[in-house]
Amino acid sequence: MTYLLHIAIMANLYILLVLAANLPAGRVGLLSLCQAAFYGIGAYLAAFFLIQFQLPFVMVAGAVMLAAALVSLLVSYASIKLKGDYFVLATLGFQMLVFTLLYNWISVTRGPYGISGIPGVQLFGWGFGKLSGVGGYFVFSTVLSVAAATLFVHLKRSPFGSLTQAVRDDETALAALGRNPDRIKFQSFFISAAFSALAGLLYASYIGYIDPTSFTLDESIFILSALFIGGVGNVAGPVAGALFVVILPEVLRFVGLPDAVAANLRQIIYGLALVLTMFLRPQGLFGEAEVAK
Repeated sequence: MTYLLHIAIMANLYILLVLAANLPAGRVGLLSLCQAAFYGIGAYLAAFFLIQFQLPFVMVAGAVMLAAALVSLLVSYASIKLKGDYFVLATLGFQMLVFTLLYNWISVTRGPYGISGIPGVQLFGWGFGKLSGVGGYFVFSTVLSVAAATLFVHLKRSPFGSLTQAVRDDETALAALGRNPDRIKFQSFFISAAFSALAGLLYASYIGYIDPTSFTLDESIFILSALFIGGVGNVAGPVAGALFVVILPEVLRFVGLPDAVAANLRQIIYGLALVLTMFLRPQGLFGEAEVAK
């Protein structure tokens, strides 16, 4: 049962990450390769606040989400005028910059040694996380992922949601109507970074240990893969994609494979499943559009 609850917690974690990635990539059409950077910023800031000050969850969440969102303004300001591949390269550069800082700023981040002993989050006097049991954290993370999905549903149906889709479909026409597409891009990055940082807080407090290898470019690509498998532009797609990429490798663990080749063969089967999914359903499982434009 503990194993199943752990998988459910990780699925909730990736639901938050993929929902966050969907706003700039799926709704606005800005393909970003730096989601793991904001994820890592949230995790390391959470570790700092939880270890040094033992603040309650609400305060830590507000601090890490605001900090990551403010950092996102720097990358969006530097990148927002760029188009297509140039924008992707700019976000790639930011991802590599954050990872390099996390890995080499040993006096602050402990670099490759990582930070251990991170306590579970506290909410209204109740402890959730690794130190207080997987069951409590499962309930807590589920509530957060459902709340985030509900929020993004309302966001999609709001006037702001219509504007984000207009930026994706025809930015020039939107500007001709008197709207500012750049402002909408800034806002989408701001919200996306905040929720990525929230996922970082959940990860750090649940696992109790973080190091830079959890927040690499590979992780950003993994998040985008989940998004495009599930489908962009709505909420059902990111949720389905997150569940797909988290649960499928675990299902493959129970396939009767020889121990000597099990890990590599699971990766091959997993990669083949991803390729077939994208080939047969290029718009994703539940997506509104094929790719971010």
